[in-house]
Order: sequence, then structure tokens, then C-alpha cells
Amino acid sequence: IYSAAKSPAFALLILFDPRKRNRNTKVLQHADGLSRCFYDFSNLGGYKHINRRQTPLSEQVSQPTGSDNFKGLFFMAVGMFLFSAVDALAKFLTDSLHPFQIVWIRQLGLVFGTCLLLGMYGLRIFITTHPVLQLGRGILAAGSATLFIIAISEVPLADAITVTFIAPLVVTILSAVLLAEKVGLHRWGAIIAGFAGTVIVIRPGFENFHPALLLVFLAAILFAGRQIISRLLSSSDNVYTTVAYTALASSVMLSVPAYFVWITPQTNQQLILLTLMALLAGLAEFMVIKALQIAHAGLVAPVQYTILIWGTIYGLILFADIPDIFTFIGAAIIIVSGLYTVHRERLRQADDLADKKQKGNESY
Repeated sequence: IYSAAKSPAFALLILFDPRKRNRNTKVLQHADGLSRCFYDFSNLGGYKHINRRQTPLSEQVSQPTGSDNFKGLFFMAVGMFLFSAVDALAKFLTDSLHPFQIVWIRQLGLVFGTCLLLGMYGLRIFITTHPVLQLGRGILAAGSATLFIIAISEVPLADAITVTFIAPLVVTILSAVLLAEKVGLHRWGAIIAGFAGTVIVIRPGFENFHPALLLVFLAAILFAGRQIISRLLSSSDNVYTTVAYTALASSVMLSVPAYFVWITPQTNQQLILLTLMALLAGLAEFMVIKALQIAHAGLVAPVQYTILIWGTIYGLILFADIPDIFTFIGAAIIIVSGLYTVHRERLRQADDLADKKQKGNESY
């Protein structure tokens, strides 16, 4: 049945197959970067396609090699470069088009990628045991993307990107509060330092403070909510399933406000830039997915911070935005805090794995 699942009827059979609910599977946790690009790097492993027409998506896993890790670093770096280009194009287009319209068109790149996945894997990519969570994740994705695009129409790219780096720290807080995950003093210290870095960048109450940076902060919180949903889905749904639902749900949600603010592109430049933005967004998304599939997540995680470098360069060249010293200081604090949080999380996972092995040996 699994190898012949090419119709809605077969998809329904698989959806209600009780054996599927009891599989012990290893899947990728992924949160697509609709405007920002942060990824949940916990419990991630290598991934490559093995008999994809016959093997369920959630079981197609293998361990990465040294060569795979190098390729993963390359794909992640390219993905960050492309995401920065997409942000720069979006900021440029806000001068003539509404952010709702820009975000909606940007999502078309991911929708196109979902259509390709549908052709490759069939209806299997829509099989989920948690449709409500998948749709909720898409709604949060639409909200975070829209807030970010609205914000960058008012503030420099580098400042906005720096504030979004607080998202992994918010994920840690929500994990402790909502998922009852243990967070030690080291990570709480990193979280406090990260928020201090954010305050340095935003500088509320000072002359250079811009309210739009608060929208970026809110976008980061919404993104953190998406990450939490990703963790809840990680034991049942494949990364491609999450991408498909997020792309479709966010696009449908954004279609309503985009309709009321729609401005038909009047120039060839607008058409070219909009098309380029959508294509680059889809390509960047799948470059990052590929990086997470073939390489150790802990290895490629720090590469996401290169997006700040590209964002600063794009802002300087295209918009003459020069970050001040406080932005650089705040960014350094946030990045170090984020990297330290990832490091402590890996140590915690290693300790948990060792404890499980020890308990298993004792019971044996």
C-alpha cells in the first residue's frame, strides 16, 4: 500500500493505519524561515533519501559523513546569503508595495517548492496526525513574516536581523514553561545576557529608539512559538510535511489582507524583483533543508549567524545603512549567548543519552 499510495483513497488508508502511530522514528525538526531563518537544532540527525518511493518519509534517515558535513556547511552558508538577498528585495519593494502583498508573493516560492515535493513524493507529504498544530504553525509563520517585513520598511536590515537572533533564546524559555524541559543556570544566564544584548540594540527610551524594532521582537516571539510546535510535531511528522502545511496555510491566510491592499505591479522592474524574491526564497529554504538533511545540525547551527554579515552588506550598499557601535555590541552579545545555549543543549542531550544507556544496562 505504501509504495502504491498515489491517490487520495490510498492516502486515507495510510492516515488511519494504526501501525503508523506506533513507529519509533527519527525525524527532522524544522522551522522554515519565511522571512527570518532560524532552525530548531535539537534532536536533529543526518537525512538522505533511501528508496523514497517505498520507504515512509519519516524513516529515511542515515548518519552524516565528513563529506556530508562539509556540504551541509556550504548549503547553509548559501541559504543564509539567499535569505539576506530576499530580505533586501522585500525592503526595497516596500517603497511601492504593501508588506502584506510582498509577504504573500514571497510565499509563492515556497508554494512552488511544495508543488515540486508533491510531484516527487505524492500525497504522502500531507499525511499528518496533528493537522491543527500544522495549520497553527502556518498561521504563526504568516504573522512573524508580516511583522518582520513591516519592520524592515522602517529600520535598517542589520538592526532588524540582530533583534531576530533572540528567537532561539525565547524558544528555550517556552520549552521550560510549556514543555517542562529542564533549563540549567548556565542557559538561564545566557538568556539574560541575550535579552540584555537586545535591549542594547533596541535602546528603548533613547533618541535612536524606533518602535518598529518592537515588531521585530514580536516576530521573534511568534517564531519561537512555531519552534515549539515543531518540537511537538517532531515525533510524528516529516520535515517536508511541515514545509507543505506551513507554505499552504500561510499563503491562504495572507491572501485575505493581500487582496484588500493589492497594487498591480506597474513596471518591469517590480515584476522582475517580485519574481526573483519568490524564487530566491524557495531556493534558500530548500538549501537550508538540504543542509539539515545531510550534516550534523550542531555543526551547521552557527552558520545561521552569517546572515547578519550579508544583511549589513546589503543594507550598506542598497540603503546606505551603517550600523552604529551599539548594534555591533548587542549583536555580539546575542550571538555568543545563542551559541552558548546551543552548546549547553548538546551537553544536556549527551547526558540524557548516557543516563538512558546506563539505566538500560542496569535493567538488563
